[in-house]
Amino acid sequence: MSSYRQLFYHLVFHSKGAEKTINDLHCKEVYNYIWGIVKNKNSKLYQINGIEDHIHMLVDIHPTHTVSDFVRDVKSFSSGWMKQSGHFPIFKGWAEGYGIFAVSYREKDMIIGYIKKQKEHHRNVTFEEEYRKLLLEQGITIDEKYFLK
Repeated sequence: MSSYRQLFYHLVFHSKGAEKTINDLHCKEVYNYIWGIVKNKNSKLYQINGIEDHIHMLVDIHPTHTVSDFVRDVKSFSSGWMKQSGHFPIFKGWAEGYGIFAVSYREKDMIIGYIKKQKEHHRNVTFEEEYRKLLLEQGITIDEKYFLK
């Protein structure tokens, strides 16, 4: 018998201080770099997008990687590249922590659509409002100390 798995995750992380440091001109380069990191971890990136202060991903993380190690590497390697590239002069790194939510196969296309429409979505909603909503929808108790400015 073979082993089968499908491990979809909606991953969200933001820049330090939620500063608007990911410019439109070079954001696709960051997304492509992250795609390479994911691929090198034998995982699959279904969608990536964001706005100036955060990124959303729908990813299937290979079971040989823990979620925390996977996210650490994505953030660490992409942060290093962004600082060295010269395209993101005010980028100071990614904020500590992240949000990651399990997604069922039936939800996959809905989450892909949601991620694709980030710029449109954020015309009316801040990152903090969106993140709070995602946490509450998942039944996660919010620790306010992470939202204090």
